[in-house]
Amino acid sequence: MSGYDGFAPIYDRWAAHMTDDVGFYVDLARQADGPVVELAVGTGRVAIPITERTGQKVIGIDSSPAMLAVARERAATAGLELDLREGDMRDFSLDEPAALVICPFRSLLHLSTWADRRRVFERVAAALGPGGRFAWNAFVYDFMFAARHHGILQNDPVPHVIEHIPSDNRIDITVKDGPRISLWWISRGEWEALLDVSGLETDALYGWFDRRPFDEDSREFVWVARKPAS
Repeated sequence: MSGYDGFAPIYDRWAAHMTDDVGFYVDLARQADGPVVELAVGTGRVAIPITERTGQKVIGIDSSPAMLAVARERAATAGLELDLREGDMRDFSLDEPAALVICPFRSLLHLSTWADRRRVFERVAAALGPGGRFAWNAFVYDFMFAARHHGILQNDPVPHVIEHIPSDNRIDITVKDGPRISLWWISRGEWEALLDVSGLETDALYGWFDRRPFDEDSREFVWVARKPAS
């Protein structure tokens, strides 16, 4: 996933609309009795507020050196210390059990195969201490949205084109004069299967970061899973 270096200069503009999730992940970190890990930490958009508002130790893992460089600069400007590590979320390991692992802003959708997703969930389960939690969010695929936006140049937040490839459950996002990234959408049943094979249990499933119930109108999965205490 190192191809995401090209997104580093524009990532903060790209993610500027996503603010509701920060308080949600900060609140989970306040409840964590131990280290907090953020997978795909990017530019520190969530990790920095967690550290600033809770004082928790945050370990941030990302495969993009350019993203991590931005995060280090932002943390230094804020006078904060983050433990930022370059690495692949499919292979991460810790020296001590984590109380919370998070993967915000749909970053798990950058994994293209079931095997990759399973590896991540198994690594998370191995990294968590008993009772530790894993939280992430991902969009619910919307065919109506896809029909309206496929192949059309959009200018907000930066000029880009979204292409939907149903045969591969894939979305390609190409920034004008910039990089391309891909996401692979998956269903609720597939998320539940990943929890099952990794030995994690659903703690909560919300339809948005205000903790509204997940229902047929929801357009976002907001999951909180837990490692059994015994």
